[in-house]
Amino acid sequence: MFKLYKKLSTRDWILLIVLAGLTVLQVYCTMTLVDYIQNIIQSITYLNYHNNPELFGEGVSAIVSAGGWDALLAQIDAGSEEYAMFSAVAAATAGKIWYNGGMMLLIAAGTVATQTLVGMIAAFVASGLSARIRSAVYAKVDSFSIAERERFSTPSLITRTTNDVQQVMLANILMLRMAFAAPVTAIWAILKIQTASTQLTVATIVAVVLLVLFLTFLMLIVLPKFRLMQKLIDRLNCVSRENLTGIRVIRAYNAESFQQEKFEKANTAITRAQLFTGRLMSLMSPVMILIMNGVSLAIYWIGASLINKGATDYATIAAFMQLASQIIMAFMMLMMMFVLMPRAQVSAKRINEVLETPLSVTDPQTEKQLTEKGTVEFKNVSFSYPGSSEKVIKNVSFRAEKGETVAFIGSTGSGKSTLINLVPRFFDATEGEVLVDGVNVKEIKQKTLRSLIGYVPQKGLLFSGTVKSNIAFGKEDLSEEQIINAAKIAEADEFITKMEKGYDSEISQGGKNVSGGQKQRLSIARAVAIDPEIFIFDDSFSALDYKTDKKVRENLKEGAKGATKLIIAQRIGTILDADKIIVLDSGNVVGCGKHKELLESCDVYREIAVSQLSKEELGL
Repeated sequence: MFKLYKKLSTRDWILLIVLAGLTVLQVYCTMTLVDYIQNIIQSITYLNYHNNPELFGEGVSAIVSAGGWDALLAQIDAGSEEYAMFSAVAAATAGKIWYNGGMMLLIAAGTVATQTLVGMIAAFVASGLSARIRSAVYAKVDSFSIAERERFSTPSLITRTTNDVQQVMLANILMLRMAFAAPVTAIWAILKIQTASTQLTVATIVAVVLLVLFLTFLMLIVLPKFRLMQKLIDRLNCVSRENLTGIRVIRAYNAESFQQEKFEKANTAITRAQLFTGRLMSLMSPVMILIMNGVSLAIYWIGASLINKGATDYATIAAFMQLASQIIMAFMMLMMMFVLMPRAQVSAKRINEVLETPLSVTDPQTEKQLTEKGTVEFKNVSFSYPGSSEKVIKNVSFRAEKGETVAFIGSTGSGKSTLINLVPRFFDATEGEVLVDGVNVKEIKQKTLRSLIGYVPQKGLLFSGTVKSNIAFGKEDLSEEQIINAAKIAEADEFITKMEKGYDSEISQGGKNVSGGQKQRLSIARAVAIDPEIFIFDDSFSALDYKTDKKVRENLKEGAKGATKLIIAQRIGTILDADKIIVLDSGNVVGCGKHKELLESCDVYREIAVSQLSKEELGL
């Protein structure tokens, strides 16, 4: 967890120094309060003796009654302990009680003030650190390529960004309040307690040893469960997310009971872990009370014996009792911290796993200048997923010139989407080169590269906001005219104008309040709006009817005339007019050419074409 402290700001370090000073002041106030408790008990005792000298016996009472306390002091050796005691009794006044009581109130107020400030600073520093950690985790996840995201599940990343950071924050608040205060209190109290009585000190040490042994035993049992708990939270989030995103399929197949059973299994697992740790942790309170009451009983028992022997007085025993309580409380705070820290340590480790994950796709130190415009070229490109030796793409080469439409077709699993994802560097090629505008994509900064590309995913994805904000997602300074023009090219203007608020109509998260075809058209409009050099359509026309599909492609041909278009399609009708069609089969290019050429030269293409259109429609 200490690795995360690198994210503390200069202001935080200054506040921590102030916190340390306030903690010392707080402990000083606590220890001084003990002294004044002892003083006020002595003042009350001495005043009682002053007003009632007969409590010392008839001899002392007779001398005081005859000549006052000065007469008694004149008969006692000035250097003896007896003289010191009777001098204090003789000087006892109600004013000293009021003084000591007033100082107790003042110091108690100081203790409250310092504890409040320590708590506020601890919360401020811990919350600020947590906010920076959350931002760092979010930024790191945002920089992940698909390869890194596949290493962590989405529910796990959500848990690490939220629950794990929360655990670290709570532990830091606890640690900042206790980590310095507890040892200072313990050491200070031990130094003061040693001057009172060896026997009483031994009783306190025995209590502390018992407490440490118990909490150590507890920690050893609870630690493994804390480690397990965060993984169980991941699992619970995974099941919940799966249920929410797949609710339509679940209902369509009447699988509610099956999903409920999966949720209950995950829920029961985490509940059992929490019950186990909760039950063990609940033992702390009664054991603490037992130990504290036990040490109190031992101190009063031993103290009574010492008072009877004249070796000490009640005020000293009362002060010792306060100090013993402070020592036990200090050790309890330390052990509580050590018991609760493991879960935070597990969370911190999970956070650091994200922050320390090396990126497979990184920006070059020096960016090369682009030498062409609107071109995409693959030179002997092969690709295999991390951890796999099998190549998904094998020795693919082609070139798309500015303004050309290059289509990719093939059976499911042939590598079309994987191939196209190499252009915007969602992955990096394992072998060979991918060039955009004449430069290897690895030598172009990701932001520069992606600013050249209008990407439309297979599954139309919208964000919560308005229609307007979704179209202008890639370029916020778009004018309303440009937004409307992009919507018209994507054949989206017609249904947008029919919506209640037009372009200001609300879009729910994921675009759940619009149809699949509408989502695709808005996604296409979003790509058109940034006026890119290169369009990538990853099977982006699949939810459109044939008429709309054709109209959108005609609009793109006219409205984005100079842009290069890379199209993945399942439908032959979508790619009939493409300048170049690349046919993929198990990651290999088995055909390249125009529609009519491929019908004659490529068996795979002809099989796909015949399965969708009649021989008459194909002109065979």
